[in-house]
Amino acid sequence: MEITNVTEYDAIAKQKLPKMVYDYYASGAEDQWTLQENRNAFSRILFRPRILIDVNKIDMATTVLGFKISMPIMVAPTAMQKMAHPDGEYATARAASAAGTIMTLSSWATSSVEEVASTGPGIRFFQLYVYKNRKVVEQLVRRAEKAGFKAIALTVDTPRLGRRESDIKNRFTLPSNLTLKNFEGLDLGKMDEANDSGLASYVAGQIDRTLSWKDVQWLQTITNLPILVKGVLTGEDARIAIQAGAAGIIVSNHGARQLDYVPATISALEEVVKATQGRVPVFLDGGVRRGTDVFKALALGASGIFIGRPVVFALAAEGEAGVRKVLQMLRDEFELTMALSGCRSLSEITRNHIVTEWDTPRHLPKL
Repeated sequence: MEITNVTEYDAIAKQKLPKMVYDYYASGAEDQWTLQENRNAFSRILFRPRILIDVNKIDMATTVLGFKISMPIMVAPTAMQKMAHPDGEYATARAASAAGTIMTLSSWATSSVEEVASTGPGIRFFQLYVYKNRKVVEQLVRRAEKAGFKAIALTVDTPRLGRRESDIKNRFTLPSNLTLKNFEGLDLGKMDEANDSGLASYVAGQIDRTLSWKDVQWLQTITNLPILVKGVLTGEDARIAIQAGAAGIIVSNHGARQLDYVPATISALEEVVKATQGRVPVFLDGGVRRGTDVFKALALGASGIFIGRPVVFALAAEGEAGVRKVLQMLRDEFELTMALSGCRSLSEITRNHIVTEWDTPRHLPKL
């Protein structure tokens, strides 16, 4: 069967993967209300397309933190990709590079920063969890820098792991043939069997619950890399992030895997964008499955989006070729959406190109 959209990889991954692995990638926290809402909220935003504009040439290129990329669609950090496919993060890195976009490597990758760097050229960011042992954090950040990574995406929504019930039921743990490669030499690479989720126990033991804004400033003393704060959902925190020296903000609810009943990221986006007043770029992570979703995020002020689950599901289904296809399909859909909305470049995508459920008539442009 020919794959014609990104979502179709989900069912193939479910067929191919062991239940414990598929459930780990697919599930959200508790009732999974936010997991559904991350998708559903996009469907309540409608287009106001402009017609009879010459859309023969469409330019999707943009820059992120000064790095030129082919499109505003990037790869989010997702953990333990070798559970999906033996090539894991290597395949994802090559696919992102081939698409001319950015890959973010997870701290909990099953390939190290050095291994991913060895796949060849490409612009890569490193997602960071702050461990209780700060020497480990310093070492890791230095290694990422040395391996040519260009930014740190600091995850700030995980002082504790969200309650993911399928991981508890499945007694989730990292398969014995794999390790968290970035921590291998530090005896932090293995996850023990637990009577609930092995990952939840690992986080409780290793990740620093005291993490606060002062640590964002501390991070800037150990690296010159720009820091993206990942996990912001309110205007208040967006303003504090800027004061703390963040180079950018990723509006994220951790794929709906942390606190359930937070809004969809697309619903929180505009508040965050308004609070930043253009001082730093704002990116969106969560729920993007169509080129139309990318356009909606940009119309609400995002500088770009990140995709997570579509990457691991495509990786499970078809390896590197699957990830390439996901990036290509989203690119093609986004280009078509731009053309049919009358936008020839990203700068032409405006708030007037969409209407949201929270718009009142005064939001709409004067005729």
